Amino acid sequence: MGQREDNQDRYLAAPPVFAVADGMGGHVGGAAAAEAVVEALRSLTGGETTTVEAIRLALQRADGEIRAFQGPDKAGAGTTVAGVALVDEGDGPQWAVFHVGDSRVYRWHEGKLEQLTTDHSVVQELIDAGYISDESAATHPQRHIITRALGVGPRPEADVVLLPVVPGERFLACSDGLTGELSDDRIAALLATDDAPEFLAIKLTAEAESIGARDNVTAVVSDLIG
Repeated sequence: MGQREDNQDRYLAAPPVFAVADGMGGHVGGAAAAEAVVEALRSLTGGETTTVEAIRLALQRADGEIRAFQGPDKAGAGTTVAGVALVDEGDGPQWAVFHVGDSRVYRWHEGKLEQLTTDHSVVQELIDAGYISDESAATHPQRHIITRALGVGPRPEADVVLLPVVPGERFLACSDGLTGELSDDRIAALLATDDAPEFLAIKLTAEAESIGARDNVTAVVSDLIG
């Protein structure tokens, strides 16, 4: 997992759901927003699988709860979320990769790192339109502006992608505090080790913080053994 005590992020690592939420809108409001989405997703845990519909409903419920927050310390609160869940849509287990905002999910398998989510951000839209390069995105002045979040702005729709279950694969869900400090090459090098998921998550966040992380850093690593 890996999380600082003063972190506004929250995480869930309870099969069949593994997710990270990055709160925003002040320390109290951001933490409460992230907690709301994690608790909504926690309601899906305890069984072997869940469903895409259940994930979407949980995120919609959290979105409504955050928008109903009262008090000046929670004004403008919102959160991103990114995660992976084992689902059964009638044809056996599959992975559902879901996200809202710029928290990410990566997959490591057979020596290859693959980013499974596309940031909902101003910078990503500029990249997609060909206005800036991937390299310049890391230092762009608008790199922290997201275009989709739970609790604020237009009612968001989560992006969900279904993937087959492949033995030996490893997933990483993380907040942008991690990806803002560690390159994909460095993330890949760490995920390539034989470390246990819990220890690896701590190592990822510790390394990001050791080089001066400017944001909260949270990571959840999950393995499929077989």
